[in-house]
Amino acid sequence: MNDPASEIRLDFARGERIGMDEAVLCSGKSRGQIEAILAQVRDAGRAMLLTRLDAAAFAALAAEWRQALDYDPVSRTAFFGTVPPPAAPAEIAVVSAGTSDAPPAREAVRTLAFAGVAAEAVLDVGVAGLWRALDRVEFLRTMRVLIVVAGMDAALVSVLGGLVARPIVAVPSGTGYGVAAGGEAALRAILASCSPGVVAVNIDNGYGAACAALRILGTAAARTEVRA
Repeated sequence: MNDPASEIRLDFARGERIGMDEAVLCSGKSRGQIEAILAQVRDAGRAMLLTRLDAAAFAALAAEWRQALDYDPVSRTAFFGTVPPPAAPAEIAVVSAGTSDAPPAREAVRTLAFAGVAAEAVLDVGVAGLWRALDRVEFLRTMRVLIVVAGMDAALVSVLGGLVARPIVAVPSGTGYGVAAGGEAALRAILASCSPGVVAVNIDNGYGAACAALRILGTAAARTEVRA
């Protein structure tokens, strides 16, 4: 039988190349592979973000590994090792249309937290009750990046794109039924948005949206340093 450790080559230099460390996608990995990854990370004295670690996969891990993880079942993420506290007040808002959009929204918040970046969660402000979003517009204008998570027709993305002059990274969620088609309708609506400059990541990809926001903040910081 193959040794799970022989199937793994972790990229510990990724942070030096692009400013973001590797995260481990747990979906499709066996218990042995996940535990071998954690052992390699421990031996290297590093920290690691685990994504798409569902409750059953987490429960299947040996007790020593479960106890070593900061696990969040809503986002299906886990932190292994020391996570830095936020270095500055929140400059990113993670906005969700409804409470059913919590998993990808929470995944974005947790990804940012692992990177030491605070995020402000603005939840349940979908356009079916437009006043909820309008009540938060002035606050959202104080942020540097918005991550907007919306399912069904994803109308919240276009609304905020027309009201807030900040980069918007949209996450179409799989929320909805019938022709919502597991997020396909939301994705197409975002891609066809009449609000200029809105960008989209894949369906339910809160992790990818957080990484995009980190790149935006990193680029802005680099430009500030050059000008200084």
